[in-house]
Amino acid sequence: MKIGFIGLGNMGGPMAANLAKAGHEVIGFDMAEVTIEGVTMAASGAEAATGAEVVITMLPNGQILRAVAEEIIPAMSQGAVLVDCSTVDVESARVVAAAANASGLLSVDAPVSGGIGGASAGTLTFMAGGTAQAFAKAEPLFDIMGQKAVHCGDAGAGQAAKICNNMILGVTMIATCEAFALADKLGLDRQKMFDVVSTSSGYSWSMNAYCPAPGVGPQSPADNGYKPGFAAELMLKDLGLSQQAAEAADADTPMGQLARDLYDRFVNQEDGKGMDFSAMLPRFEKRGRG
Repeated sequence: MKIGFIGLGNMGGPMAANLAKAGHEVIGFDMAEVTIEGVTMAASGAEAATGAEVVITMLPNGQILRAVAEEIIPAMSQGAVLVDCSTVDVESARVVAAAANASGLLSVDAPVSGGIGGASAGTLTFMAGGTAQAFAKAEPLFDIMGQKAVHCGDAGAGQAAKICNNMILGVTMIATCEAFALADKLGLDRQKMFDVVSTSSGYSWSMNAYCPAPGVGPQSPADNGYKPGFAAELMLKDLGLSQQAAEAADADTPMGQLARDLYDRFVNQEDGKGMDFSAMLPRFEKRGRG
């Protein structure tokens, strides 16, 4: 299959490399000068999209997605599929899907979960929105780049699923970090706390798979000086998207809003920028009740 891939950063680069490794012809484009094994670089997004059966985008935000879509949709062949793997606002996903469909293209919004490690290992989870026909055409590529793809519904449903998932993740990570900081002040050993909570009703992915306490649980960024597996500023972005969606849908999400505000303070006023989102633990360790 001939695939155009636009956005070859920390996530897009390894994803494109896995597609090339699987035998597909991948034509890539990125604003930065990058070299990806097996990927032929184009001079523009439109050039990467020309003649491709599938065009995949992995971009920073909805505004950039809309601009790139405006450039590449006219260059794409009738019946081709535009697969956007960026995490963007639901409205942008729906606007781009409508523009693609109006031009005789299929479209899928398919944000991912699994981080840079999952992109490299080909173990991402894709949350997809779009028609069944579009999803069926993209699914074999999801199988190469990831371990699971869920068709969540119509256009925008993939972004909705990602936003809801990451709102839960942000809230539970803060709660996990708060609990460890409280345990410290109560004189409870961190390993004992993990042993209890990880097998009790406090169980969560934040505790069991991505424990924010160094030396406790499976290997995580906490064991590497909180160098980001998933950066705090990316969590802030996703929590911002959740609150934008909540406002548009008139949904009451007080915990999501509070998590957004805490990560905003952590990233923009404290020392959270460039740290993993689990670095909330040393933040809480240093703070008292006030």
